[in-house]
Amino acid sequence: MSAADTTTPAKVPPPRSAPPPPAPPRPPAKRPSGAAGTPWLLLAPCLLVLLLVMGYPLVRLVTLSFQKFGQSQLWGFQPAESVGFENFTNVLGDGEFWAVVLRTIVFAAGCVIFTMVLGMLIALLLQRVSGWVRTLVNVALVASWGMPVIVATTVFKWLFDADYGILNAVLSKLPGVELIGHNWFASGPQGLAVIMLLVVWGAVPFVVITLSAGLTQVPKELEEAARLDGAGAWGVFRYVTLPILKPIIVMLTTLSVIWDMGVFPQVFVMRNGHPEAEFQLLTTYSYDRAFVVNDYGQGSAIALITVLLLLGVVAVYMRQMLKIGDVE
Repeated sequence: MSAADTTTPAKVPPPRSAPPPPAPPRPPAKRPSGAAGTPWLLLAPCLLVLLLVMGYPLVRLVTLSFQKFGQSQLWGFQPAESVGFENFTNVLGDGEFWAVVLRTIVFAAGCVIFTMVLGMLIALLLQRVSGWVRTLVNVALVASWGMPVIVATTVFKWLFDADYGILNAVLSKLPGVELIGHNWFASGPQGLAVIMLLVVWGAVPFVVITLSAGLTQVPKELEEAARLDGAGAWGVFRYVTLPILKPIIVMLTTLSVIWDMGVFPQVFVMRNGHPEAEFQLLTTYSYDRAFVVNDYGQGSAIALITVLLLLGVVAVYMRQMLKIGDVE
């Protein structure tokens, strides 16, 4: 028997079958008629309320800012006279107005910075305490947040009173400190610092509650991995926690800027309805020009300029949110 007869013949693989033809693409599902208008239909009641509540006052504000409108026009003795951009020219050419703008920006910036820093610190601390302590702190935050602004302003006014204020009495017990009879509102910077403290006290609860909710979404695995790589507490916060909380921080910062630039009752009540020149912010300055000087046209012009400044803040906010959405 030859070697060829004892060799096992090689197995030939079966021929491959041709792949099945691709399935024809499905036609796009037809949206039911009227589905595109359903969101607008659901939003219609809210939009209608906003139009009624904000539409007319805004249109009236713009109209008054281009008119000469005083007490004579208010009582109907004289018709309103269109003056074009004269009100804006007078306002923008007034040095006092720019001093008020600078004071408002510094005041709002201080309030926002202290609110965000203090709110972040408290939110981080709440993640490291027991459940019942966190509950008590949240109850206290909600209670302070729900307190009416007039009530909170009255309490702070009593705390910092020159004659009967408890703060002066407590601080005077410290060695070398004598503040009995000290008037915190004798100078503008001290008085505005007190009002800033009041604004921060009322704004911190919302920031803390929102940031606490955001911190629950930070993956613990990422924090643990960062610690294993040698990152300390600051490194974990900077490279893990902060990037995840960035959308929330941007939103809170923008809202805080808008709210703090619109501060009115705190200054008005704290100064007994007559804020001095060194306490004037854009809101109180517009009020004084309209209802104290009785120049409603110029007061409306100042208010409209304030609205435009706030719209600039909103534009920056929308741009940042779009950038964050593109990255994600």
